This record gives sequence, C-alpha cells and structure tokens, in this order.
Amino acid sequence: MPDVSEPVDSPDGSVEFDHRPTTEQSFENALAKARDGTRLTVDDAVELLTTGTDRDGIDHYRKERVLEAADRRRAEVVGDEVTFVANLNNNVTTACNTGCLFCNFKDRSEQFRSEYQEDHGGFTKTPAESREIVRDAVDRGIYEVCSVSGLHPAFALDDEHREILEASDRGDLNYRPPAEYDTDPATYCEQLSAMNVGGVHVHSMTPEEAYHARRGTDWSYEEVYRRLKDAGLDSVPGTAAEILVDEVRNVICPGKIDTGEWLEAMEAAAAVGLDMTSTMMYGHVENERHRALHLQRIRDLQDRTGAITEFVPLSFVHEETPLYERGMVEDGASRDEDELLVAVARLFLDNVEHIQSSWVKYGDAQGLKLLNCGADDFMGTILSEEITKRAGGGYGEFRSFREYADMITAIGRTPVERSTDYEQRRVIDPDADVLGPTLGPRADGTPLLE
Repeated sequence: MPDVSEPVDSPDGSVEFDHRPTTEQSFENALAKARDGTRLTVDDAVELLTTGTDRDGIDHYRKERVLEAADRRRAEVVGDEVTFVANLNNNVTTACNTGCLFCNFKDRSEQFRSEYQEDHGGFTKTPAESREIVRDAVDRGIYEVCSVSGLHPAFALDDEHREILEASDRGDLNYRPPAEYDTDPATYCEQLSAMNVGGVHVHSMTPEEAYHARRGTDWSYEEVYRRLKDAGLDSVPGTAAEILVDEVRNVICPGKIDTGEWLEAMEAAAAVGLDMTSTMMYGHVENERHRALHLQRIRDLQDRTGAITEFVPLSFVHEETPLYERGMVEDGASRDEDELLVAVARLFLDNVEHIQSSWVKYGDAQGLKLLNCGADDFMGTILSEEITKRAGGGYGEFRSFREYADMITAIGRTPVERSTDYEQRRVIDPDADVLGPTLGPRADGTPLLE
C-alpha cells in the first residue's frame, strides 16, 4: 500500500497529517467484531484505540471492555503461560548519523574518527570483543544474543562489499574506511561470525542495518540476508519499523528507509528462511490511525510470510530525545494508551501468536498489568541494555529467573522459559531452590548471575 502523503506544519508549530483518527464505524460495532473473532479493519482498530471517535479522550468503561476482550483472546490463543528468554544484548556501536529525532542511543559518527580528540561517551566493539562478551554469556546459560547497532560509516557487509565501497566515487553512501577510526567495527559478517559461538541463537540485522549492508551495490535484500545467514544469523529483529506510515517517518526519521523498503527487507529475510519479530514504536507525533495502519501492515506481512514470531509494542521514552528537546512532544504515551495498544494488537493481529510486554519500556508494575491486557511474553533477561537507558528510561537492567518466577506467579500465571522461536519451552517451578536457564546450549539450571 503506497503512502504518498506528506506532513505539514500547522501555525502553532505542531504537525498536521493527512491520516486522521476519524471513522464512519462505531465503537460498539468494532467491539462486537473483536469479541466474535471477525477480522478487524483499520477503522475498527481506530475505534478501539480511541474508545470511540464519538467522544473526546479515553472512556475508561469502554477501555476495560476492550482489555477484557483482549485478555480473553489471549487465554484462548496461548493459555495462561507467560514466556521469557535468557538473552544478552550486545550492541556493537553507537556511531550513527542517521539523525532520528526519537533516538538518543547513537552518537554522531564524526566523533569516532581518530582526528576527533574530545570524549564523546560512545563505543565501538571489535569482533574479538563481541566474541568474548558472548562467550562469557553463553557459559552463564543464555540462549540468545540480540545485537542492534548504530549505522557506523565503516561498516560493510563483507570483504566484497568493502572493495565495492572503497572503489566507489559516490558521495552519498555514508562510507568512510576503517583506518579513519580509532576502533574498526570490521564487517557485519565478521561481527555475526564472532557472536556465533557455542551454539547461541544470533538475533540481529534489522531492515535498516540490511540497507546499510547493501549500499552502493545492486544486491537484493535476499542476497544480503543469505550472506548474513551463512555468517551465523539465525533471526531478524523487526525494529527500525517505528511507525510504518511514511508521513510519520518523514517527521521522526527522515534519514531512514521508507515503509515499502522496510517491508521488502523483511520479506527477503523470510524468503531465505529467517524468522523475525515485529515492533511498533508509538507515543510520539503519530495518531491512532497511524497505529492502526501499522498493525495492518504487520498483519499483511504475516499473511505473506508466516515468519513473524511475536509483536513487540515499544512505548516511546521521550526524555533526552531530540523530539522532546525541540518541543515537538511533551511526553510519551499514557498508561491508558499503552494498555489499549497491547489489547488492540492482540485483537487485530489474528495471525501473530505472541504479544510482548516490555518491562524495559513499562517497568515491572505496568509490564505485569499488560500481561492482563492481551500480552503473553515478558521479554528476556537482558544482561546488557543500553538503548532505552540512554534515552532516559530507568528500567533497562538485568532480570533474573527468580524475579521472573515471583512476578509471574504473583498474577496467577505460569512462568515459562522459551527459545527465541518459541518452539522450545520449559515450565518454571517457582518453588525450586535454584532457578536458572536450561534451554541455552551451555545452560545447566544455575542462575545467570551469582
């Protein structure tokens, strides 16, 4: 579905969009369809997300009816189990000059060049450093390493790609040779190969990174993901999606790939046999119709590929981001909006089995509440998490199996350790004296951290 509309600035400095949260549908009709299991339309989703466009603000009675319908659907689809994965975040570099206004994870790549003498607080890891970090985590018992990084100008897909970039005289490729930097990030394939240690599951290479890994070539996304898979890639994070409506992307991330290219990359990953997740980063300048259109594009993608293992709503953390500093947003999504987004995702995405609640984004109390709004997965242990913390979030820390067991059983649900693809599962005994992972290639049930 092409999206050719452009945002315009209104007299008060806000952004006006062509897509608006108005419908000819009614809330009651939309809710009845949701309860019956009828496939929802975009207008239905707008009515449920707004609790009715016939009224201003959130109607809390109506909201509770949406949450109830979603929680019932969750129980029907996946039962009472709450899953989580033993994983590590190993982000390779913060160097990036894409200029996304919602992000404070990246550091301007110019600051990483050897000629730049001031401290910038960012980092770049060599493949050897990545391998050491992952090897230690695998020995501790993790199942998965997740790696999502900035678009370092020295990154190339592999040696062949490096030769093409070095020989090019184009000035629009965002490339500089590794010799200009204090630390060489090497190639994507070298980093993936380094992290592919001890049988760990490597979850990496977003569509935006795949675009960076093919710049200056005529290679298809299938060719890029095939080479990445050969280097050790096991599955793809569906991040860099933000909002899959171009009039929003043109405001918050004009330097990123557009909606069509994101979808093309994801279909290519599925075509070469890679599973993938899907995400939405909401609560900034977008409205409820944008959120509904995004859900439709995820559902359509799943209809075509069947490769999406989960949907991950990501509530925008506004502090210390350019959108906030420039006065374009005052805050992020409200708790009501968070709950409705999770609930409507469960009701709308009838072909995606798992919906995640992120304790990193929402915190423990609200994260647990969302498990009663349609979500059934509670993320992972995350031995390291930098992205949300650098944006001002306060929840990006390690989570132990004991904490998981205690929190999940406290709401009357069953804690379950899972693999990345959800195919391997182990029910956790909350009364066990020692709780640790067992599904990782070197896991033996002992805690990840003593």
